[in-house]
Amino acid sequence: MGDGTGGTVSLHDHIGGPAVIGKLVDAFYDQMDSLPEARDLRAIHAPDLTEVRRVLTLYLIQWMGGPADYSAERGHPRLRARHLGFQIGEAERDAWLLCMKRALDETVPDAATRHAVLQALAPLADWMRNKPG
Repeated sequence: MGDGTGGTVSLHDHIGGPAVIGKLVDAFYDQMDSLPEARDLRAIHAPDLTEVRRVLTLYLIQWMGGPADYSAERGHPRLRARHLGFQIGEAERDAWLLCMKRALDETVPDAATRHAVLQALAPLADWMRNKPG
């Protein structure tokens, strides 16, 4: 993304930094708690989402080009390996993306930015699938 001077601005900075990313994560898990389509996806999470909210916030901050606090704390993301204990198929992927789309709609006013984030997350969400079908 351009900064108007010919340079580039990270998605992290363009979206609004940690404050907006934190709101995005909160909205994401709120969607997961409320959408019937996400019921099975929510069921693979612990009842208390406090820690998973914190970890996803750190991950997204780093993934969007912000500080690498996630890796400093947890090492290389190894997302697929970290999720192998959970059955993730097409339905879970689709529910995850639906929750993220709605969270983006709720927290990020710029349509182009919402689209860019969702388009970049879609292959990552697909990569997480580990259940046949």
